[in-house]
Formats: sequence, structure tokens, C-alpha cells
Amino acid sequence: MFRAEIHSLMAPWTLEFDASNLRPLSLASPCCRSSHAHSRRRTNGFDTLNLSARPNFREFRFRTEFSCSDSQRVFGISLGLRVKHSRRLVTNVARAEQPGQIDGFGITDKEVNRDTQSSLEDSNSELGHKRSQLKRRVIFGLAIGLSGGGVVLAGGWVFTIAVSAAVFVAAREYFELVRSRGIASGMTPPPRYVSRACSVVCCIMPLLTLYWGNIDVSVTSSAFVVAMALLLQKGIPRFAQLSSTMFGLFYCGYLPCFWVKLRCGLAAPALNTRVGASWPLLLGGQPQWTVGLVATLISISSIIAADTYAFFGGKAFGRTPLTAISPKKTWEGALVGLGGCIATSVLLAKILCWPTSILSATAFGILIFFGSIFGDLTESMIKRDAGVKDSGSLIPGHGGILDRLDSYIFTGALAHSFVKTFLPLYGV
Repeated sequence: MFRAEIHSLMAPWTLEFDASNLRPLSLASPCCRSSHAHSRRRTNGFDTLNLSARPNFREFRFRTEFSCSDSQRVFGISLGLRVKHSRRLVTNVARAEQPGQIDGFGITDKEVNRDTQSSLEDSNSELGHKRSQLKRRVIFGLAIGLSGGGVVLAGGWVFTIAVSAAVFVAAREYFELVRSRGIASGMTPPPRYVSRACSVVCCIMPLLTLYWGNIDVSVTSSAFVVAMALLLQKGIPRFAQLSSTMFGLFYCGYLPCFWVKLRCGLAAPALNTRVGASWPLLLGGQPQWTVGLVATLISISSIIAADTYAFFGGKAFGRTPLTAISPKKTWEGALVGLGGCIATSVLLAKILCWPTSILSATAFGILIFFGSIFGDLTESMIKRDAGVKDSGSLIPGHGGILDRLDSYIFTGALAHSFVKTFLPLYGV
């Protein structure tokens, strides 16, 4: 038997160790309480209890680092001991400060040091993995950003085909999430042939939007055909199948079509944009710079700024959880993201001279931010119910297409509606 002092951030703990049990002397409080059977003294600012009056008792001081979790009931020691506790999960990394063998266990300093070294190596390995993952995330993010910028500048069929390809992959990932064990355990997923047909329909929707300029008839017709296919299947139709399929058509097919409407449908020239006056004729000249192009560039840049500022703001200042759907998101990060989104929208409005009103640019940035964050939370809710971290693994460091484009799904519709409804003469 030996005694260990745990130096926590909250208060010191004194634990009693034996061969089969490890328990804190007081379960009601992190601080140990003295009793008539134990003497109490204070060493280096920590309360210490003499747990045994046996003359052969040897003292060992341990400095431990541990993390707490209120939701757990059991905590473990790196030496292989476990203890049930009603409040916290504690992971200890202990090192004996006196040489020799720990009484009753046959554990030497060498073994304890080896455990400590192993823990340090694991920490370094985890840190290296996180750095490598961040590096891959930045590299692939820059590659996606540069290629996406070229696609947006090209517009027309190039932009529409790119949107259709992304929509097809995103729809496949969505229906795989619906069929996953976490969601399917509480409902009957749609048949695979229906899921694949819906993915194809979602892929065609942006192309029809560019060709006809209106998507309402095709969406209604597609929804009717899918509903009939579900009702006429061999098995017993379920409402959950219908609702998940219809939401997939809306979420992965209908909403992304507004990006085509925004970029290609708003063909009014951005007359005040000075960049267009010096734009090379080989790349389209000044007619290339339309309201749709400027609005799309500002929208995408504001979304990227909102995500970036929210991420680093949450890392630096995050304290208050935003929602249980995504525990890593905080109110502080969201506020920093909102400020970054508005600042980006206003700055680009000044550079591109659209919209001409600062108030309109500010409102546009606020709208983009809320569309971005709620799109992110919607996909997080789907993944949480599915019990997965990422919707796919197509993009290294980012997950799937749906993970990368979740912030864009609602913002296209909001941006297009804002320009069409609230900006006189499209903000020119």
C-alpha cells in the first residue's frame, strides 16, 4: 500500500492505493477530509493525510496530469489500476520520486519511467499527426480554392457542370448517411435504386436550371416520380423513406441550383466595378463582370472568412458551447466569425463597388453568415444521428464533399433572394 498526491487544477486529491482497489478518501469533495484515524499536515500548499500508522509504511509522491469528464463513471491509472467514481474520469501519468520498488505491486522506477516515456511519445505522435493533418487540410483547401475561383470566373456551362458534379457526390454521401447504422436503426431507409436515382436527379437539376432558367417544374415532377417509386416498391412503404428521400432532393438538389441562378442568372453588368474595366479581353473583358459574378465572389469569400474566423476565434477565445449538435462550436467563435464575415463583405464591396451601399453590404454579410453556420449545423446534425465524424473521405484533411460544401447549401438561395428582392436594380 502507498499513498499518492494528485495535483489537480481544482484542488489536491490524496488517494489510497492497494493491490485491488483505488479510491479517493472523500467522494463528496475533491479535497480530502481528515478523520480521527488519520493525521493531517500541509506540504507545499497541499493537504496531506497520513493514511497508515504502520511503521513500515513508505511514502511516495506522485505528480499527475489528468483530464476530467463529468459524463464518465470510471477512471484509470497508467499503472493498470481502475476505480469507480461518481463524478469524474481521471487519466493519470504518475512518476515515483523515490527509487526502489513500490510496495505490494512489484513495480520499479524503471517501469514507471517507461510508462511515462510511452505517454510522452504518444503525446508527441498525436501532436505530429495533428500538424500533418492541418498541413494537408491547408494544401488541399488552397487547391480547392484556386480551382473553384477559376470555375466561378469561367461561369456558364463550366460552372454549372462543376456544381452538378459536386451535387452528385454530395447526394451519394447524403444517402449513404441515411443508410448508416445510426440513422437506419430507427427507421427504414429508402431502397438503393431509389437513392441512386435521386442522386442522378439531383445532378441533373443544376443543368436544367441553366438551360430553362426555372427549376420548379422539374423538381415537382422528380418528387412525384420518386414518391410513386417508393409507394410501388415490393416491401411495405414507410413514411421515413419518403421524408428522407424528399429532404435529399431538396437539400442536395434544389438548394444548390440557386448558385447557378446567382452566378449565371443575374447577367446585369456590374457597371461600377473598376476591375472589369481592366479585365483582359481574352478572359471575356468587362462584360464578364456581371452582378452574378460579383455577388458569387463576395458570397464565397464571406463564407470562407466566416469559417476561418470562427475556427481561430473558437480556438483562442472559445468558452461557451454554441449547441449540443456540434460541441466544438462556441458562441465566442461564432461572434468572431460573424465579424470576419461582415468585414470581408464590406471590404470586397468597397473594392468591387457592389453593392454601392455599405448598409446593404453589411446586411449581405450577416445573411451569408447565418446561412453558412446553419448549413454547417444541419450537416452536423445528420452526421451526429448517423454516428460518423465525416460524410466521406474524398478530400484528405476535409472529409467528404458534403463536409466541405455544407456551409454553401443554404447561402446560395439566401444570396440570390437578397439580390433579387432587396437590392434596387440589383445593387448597381
